Amino acid sequence: MSVALAPPRARSLALGYLALAKPRISMLVVITAVPALLLAAQGMPPLHVFWGALAGTLMAAGSAASFNMYFDRDLDRLMSRTAGRPLPSGLLPPSSAVGLGFVLAGLSWVTLLTFTNLLAGLIGLASIFYYAVIYTVWLKRRTPQNIVIGGAAGASAPLIAWAAVTGHVSIPAVLLAGIVFLWTPPHFWSLALFRREDYARAGIPMLPVTHGEAETRRQILLYTLVLVPVTLALVPLGVAGWVYGAPAAVLGAAFIRGAWRLARSPGEPLAMRLFRFSILYLFALFALLAVDAAFRLATHGGHG
Repeated sequence: MSVALAPPRARSLALGYLALAKPRISMLVVITAVPALLLAAQGMPPLHVFWGALAGTLMAAGSAASFNMYFDRDLDRLMSRTAGRPLPSGLLPPSSAVGLGFVLAGLSWVTLLTFTNLLAGLIGLASIFYYAVIYTVWLKRRTPQNIVIGGAAGASAPLIAWAAVTGHVSIPAVLLAGIVFLWTPPHFWSLALFRREDYARAGIPMLPVTHGEAETRRQILLYTLVLVPVTLALVPLGVAGWVYGAPAAVLGAAFIRGAWRLARSPGEPLAMRLFRFSILYLFALFALLAVDAAFRLATHGGHG
């Protein structure tokens, strides 16, 4: 007896709803929460706090992405990179993104409140509002600094995680969030260089459109030169040890080299290469932080 398979239409709709939550971006956001949980607890926090914080953060990121899809559906239709998304392609109606956004926001709030605490829940809700309204509705269409100011929303995961464990936010959490904040402009501006015509067609005032490609490449290099020392400052400040610091220095040098090459030798291939490397860079940094925290716990009981 053969097992009945879901109709292709049902599978397409399910994948469409998944796409609304931008799962790859949401998972990268969650990864930045893991070392914050371990560092805040100086070890492994209670499992209900650990998994509750990660689940709540994941749903908050998915909610923000869904609202972003709703508000940007007119722009997405004009850009080749985004025209195939569920709303501009007609796979799903706009109301589906709004509905999913509210459902995920509610689930995130309940999850964080139930398994962690009020502050973590409030930061989660604030990150959704900031990304969906402050960034998507207000900043994105009005200023070339949209990515810079909007980066605060993507940097919220370490703050949620730290608050989930401790009930407050302290300097190490701000430093971890600062890494994501400073990483965001060179990451997105590298993509914007590659997709400049897309953004120009949609009327989005991204830096390459408003200030030109040369200035964008210069800004990418400047932000990278600020970002890398901040990532390395975690070691002398005692937040991380050499297990993180040594490879972070190598990765940082590679990031600076890529940004320097892009500044000196303009070209879309170099921009796209730096964009892809930046994703690997952030993932590797926070994975190294998690490994470093586990190593220090095993060797020093979680201190220093």
